[in-house]
Amino acid sequence: MKFALNIVDWQARAPGLSDASQWQAWSQGMHSIDPGAPQAKLTDLPMMTARRLNSGSKLAVDCGLSMVRKHAIDAVVYTSRHGELERNYRILHALATGQDVSPTDFAMSVHNSAVGNLTIAARQPIVSSSLSAGLDTFQQGLCEVLSLLQAGHTRVLMVDFDGALPDFYHSALPSTMPTWPFALALVIEAGHTLRCETRPGSCGEEPALPQSLMFLQHYLRHDPQFVVSGERLLWQWTRE
Repeated sequence: MKFALNIVDWQARAPGLSDASQWQAWSQGMHSIDPGAPQAKLTDLPMMTARRLNSGSKLAVDCGLSMVRKHAIDAVVYTSRHGELERNYRILHALATGQDVSPTDFAMSVHNSAVGNLTIAARQPIVSSSLSAGLDTFQQGLCEVLSLLQAGHTRVLMVDFDGALPDFYHSALPSTMPTWPFALALVIEAGHTLRCETRPGSCGEEPALPQSLMFLQHYLRHDPQFVVSGERLLWQWTRE
């Protein structure tokens, strides 16, 4: 598989990292992601909406709103490997312990909750989709973006995110799997600045960074070539 695209703008959030200068320093190895660090303050998300969202969704909607307000976005793709796992765990725990399920948890537990809240907060009926594809969620999201560009959309916002994974699951997860909340927003157009080609291979063990942050690290370093590893494929990127 081969494809190409241009990135117009980006924004990211993770514990202890928010503005572009911090992320640039992180990409050069001068900062690391500290799960215990405080999250950056939300800049665009209305407080009433923020109160309804989980950790990862707050970051995803806040980054998305910032991009929608800066650019003429005509389609949106939200990708998340684990989705609303925080909220779904609370529902399962309530059911298992005989407690009432929170109506808010029930209403906001679906995978497209974050992108739905983005379009509501932005007050724009933007074409949107939401997907999950395991370890390869970010790369498969880019395939969805390409299909939207092929369909005639000119500028697509993609936001990859996850929330804090509940402690209950940690013992069953690979020790290297990130369990902290993050979000990366990319504004994408058709173009040839970045080219990607798949080749056989896999990451082997669980990587220490989500695919999207692996990509961002290389992108910010302006690496001419780099690989983002997946479950069954290696995604080879080349930068013009």
